[in-house]
Amino acid sequence: MPRFAANVSMLFGEHPFLDRFAHARAAGFSAVECLFPYAHPAAAIRARLEDAGLRLVLFNAAPGDWERGEKGLAALPGRERDFRDGIARALDYAGQLGCPRLHVMAGLAPAGIARDTLLATYAANLAWAAERCAAHGVKPLIEPINRRDMPGYVLNTTGEAAAIIEAIGPERLGLQFDLYHTQVTEGDITRRFEALLPLITHAQVADTPGRHEPGTGEVNWPYVFDRIDAAGYRGWIGCEYRPAAGTEEGLGWFAPWRA
Repeated sequence: MPRFAANVSMLFGEHPFLDRFAHARAAGFSAVECLFPYAHPAAAIRARLEDAGLRLVLFNAAPGDWERGEKGLAALPGRERDFRDGIARALDYAGQLGCPRLHVMAGLAPAGIARDTLLATYAANLAWAAERCAAHGVKPLIEPINRRDMPGYVLNTTGEAAAIIEAIGPERLGLQFDLYHTQVTEGDITRRFEALLPLITHAQVADTPGRHEPGTGEVNWPYVFDRIDAAGYRGWIGCEYRPAAGTEEGLGWFAPWRA
């Protein structure tokens, strides 16, 4: 049966961040994920997780200066020190919060830098991060992101991601398969999911085209979830969507899988 984790950076935005954990539990989730936890002390987040009886299953490494438009550092030449500092900070949070997975963002391609240079930097940084994360019992993940939502993002297709993971080693680096981004960029999401299953460590969901909850767009989600389950995927599926009209109001799709 599919296991869903509420993304508390995007869901329950009607409440302050630290209060969202209790609301996620009340809504029937047994696990959560988030984008960036760093605005709050790890101890404060841990207390909310424990109070709600929730597991934190994923968050992102520091992306650089998000407020100024940075979307990750892993592929950016000259930012290696900042990248490593961000991984160290993320692993400190992961250790305190018991989180086993870390999404490592590639970043936006700077003007004038050859793609081969970006990919070489990306591979070197990911190999370093994979070694460091393994020593802490954490698995780093990469995620293709569509260029409609994030123009200029370095990693866009599941095929590109699979090649990088195979080069570094699937035991060291995993695929974060976001069904929304894949549908926008490539389509054919169930067949791609099944083909890439050995590499997939975490999945995420939102409907297209609006990135709202399942059932608000073009995808036949009961069919998709049945296919994912039948394929043997036993990881978490993060609910990383923007509620169309309030989080609780849009959770009807989740009723069959409530904890």
